Amino acid sequence: MLDLLRKLDRNGERVLLLFLYAFIVLVIFIEVVRRFVLLYSSVWGEETARYAFIYLVWIGAAVAVKERAHIRIDVLLHYLPPRGVAVFYLLADILTAILACFAIYWSMDPVLVSWKFGNVTDGLRIVRVWFLAAVPLGFTLVMIRLVQSIVRDIADLRAGRPPYTGEKLFD
Repeated sequence: MLDLLRKLDRNGERVLLLFLYAFIVLVIFIEVVRRFVLLYSSVWGEETARYAFIYLVWIGAAVAVKERAHIRIDVLLHYLPPRGVAVFYLLADILTAILACFAIYWSMDPVLVSWKFGNVTDGLRIVRVWFLAAVPLGFTLVMIRLVQSIVRDIADLRAGRPPYTGEKLFD
């Protein structure tokens, strides 16, 4: 069980991102062919691709927090000692966690209203709550990754290790 949790922690979001990205590309390809070859388009194609993209963005945000891959200006970090960089990362993670808490709180209102009134999507006629939940779910994933990052940063700071800077996406 612990091994499964480690694999999910390492690759769960990446698998979801790959699936969502492949789904979006496939649906958009099918819709382009349908529109320009068959002169017919469906309602479900654009809508499902849009909602898959929303989930892709929020899950990707959590991965970016995990890998410290968010866009940032880090010129000053090159002039700090490793301990200073670790403190800076720790402070940034704490501030981002505060932002995530506010975002989770404020994004729950549309989800609860949609749940209460049974609001449905325009084309698919599916309860909209499943798609509105992407924002609080995404920020919850971000919060989980931030807690992991804060724990890792504190351990690195105490042990005197250089801070984790993430894995390179491209070399």
